[in-house]
Amino acid sequence: MTAGRSGILASLGALSLLASSIILPVMATPAMAQARDCTEGQTRFIADSPPALSRLAASRAWTMSTGRGVVVAVVDSGVAAANAHFPKGSVLPGKSFVGGRATTDETGHGTAIAGVIAARDIGEKSGVVGLAKGATILPVKITGGAPTGDEEQQRSANLAKGISYAVSAGADVINLSLSTTSNRPDVRAAVASAVKAGIVVVASGGNRDQSAEAKDGPRYPAANPGVVGVTAADARDVVTQSSIHGPQVDLAAPGDDILTTFRAWGDCVFSQEAQSSSYATAYVSAAAALMRERYRSASPAEIAYRLEATASRGSRTVRDDVSGWGVVQPYEAMTAVLDETVAGPVAPGATPRVTPPPQVSAIDLTPARDPRAGDRTTVLWLLLGTGASVLALAMARMLRQPQRS
Repeated sequence: MTAGRSGILASLGALSLLASSIILPVMATPAMAQARDCTEGQTRFIADSPPALSRLAASRAWTMSTGRGVVVAVVDSGVAAANAHFPKGSVLPGKSFVGGRATTDETGHGTAIAGVIAARDIGEKSGVVGLAKGATILPVKITGGAPTGDEEQQRSANLAKGISYAVSAGADVINLSLSTTSNRPDVRAAVASAVKAGIVVVASGGNRDQSAEAKDGPRYPAANPGVVGVTAADARDVVTQSSIHGPQVDLAAPGDDILTTFRAWGDCVFSQEAQSSSYATAYVSAAAALMRERYRSASPAEIAYRLEATASRGSRTVRDDVSGWGVVQPYEAMTAVLDETVAGPVAPGATPRVTPPPQVSAIDLTPARDPRAGDRTTVLWLLLGTGASVLALAMARMLRQPQRS
C-alpha cells in the first residue's frame, strides 16, 4: 500500500469512529474505502465508463435531459472544484460551516458524490461523467475531516444549517449521503422547509457496517416526510445485507464498483467490496435532477412518484423495506404515461387504494340437486318391477309342481 493510499484509509477509518453515532459518510471504513487507482497527490484518469451508467441506461436518459440548469446541493465534506471534471461554473462557491472553503474537500467523500451526480466529460482520457452531467453543484460543507469534542456535537446542527442554506441558495435537489438513528427536530424542520419550497430531498437509507446501530430500522433524514430514501444495489440489482433495511427505503440504485471523481486528482474506483447507499443516493439525486429539468413545475412528491412508479421490481404492486419500490430507471421516469390505474405507489392527490377483504359466504347445507335424479328414479322402478315379475313367476311355478307325500 502506498503512503498516499495509507493516509486516505487512515483518514476514512477515523471518520468512521467519530461519525457512527451521528452521520454516516460513505467512505467511512477501510472495507468501504477499498479503492483502485487512487493515490493522494497523484492525478490519474480512468478511460472506462462508470458501470452504473449502463445499468441506468444513461444514454437513453440523456436524449431527454442532462440536468442542465438544475442546481444540486451536496451537503457533505465539500467538493474539490479543482478536479478536472468540474470546469469553471459547474461548481458554485457554496458555503462551509466548518471553516475554510466549500470548494475544498479533505476526505474526498463530497467530491466523489458530486462526480456521480454531475462530473463533466473531459474527453478520451477519462470515461468518468455524472448521470446528470449538465447539472450545477452547490457544495455545502458540514464536515471537514475527523471532528472531536464540540465539533462532533456540532455536526448534526451543521446538517440542519446546511439544508436551510441550500434552500436559501436556490437548490433544486438536495443530496444527503448520510444518515443517523436520531430524528432531530432541527433537521426535521429544515427538511420540511426544503420540501415545502419545492426541493427534492434525497437521503441515504444507511449502511450496516458504518453504523453504531446495525439493526434494521428507520434512519434519518431518509425517514422524514417528503424525503426520498435510498438503498444500494449490487451489480445484479440485488440489495444485500450491506444496507440497512427499513421503512425509510423508497428506491434502490447502484452502490458498488463506483467510478467517480477523486478529490483534486482525477478518477478513482470506490466501493468494490461492498455496496454503499451514499453512492446510490447520489445516483437517485442525479435522476431527480434529470426529472427537474424536464418537469420544471412538478412538485417534489410528483417527481418522487414518477421515480418510484417506474422503478424496476419483481412485483409491480408491492413495496418492501429492503429495496423500496425497486431500482430507479431515469428514462422510464421521464417518459412513462402514468395515471391512477398504474400499479405501485399512490399518485399524489389520488385516493389511497383499499384492498377489499376476502368475501366469506355462508355455508349452504341444502343437498345439491342431482340433475339425473329423474332418470335414476325411473331405473329404480324398472328394477323393482322386473324383480317383482321374476318373483311372481317363480312362485307360480312352485304352486304348479305336484305335492309329494
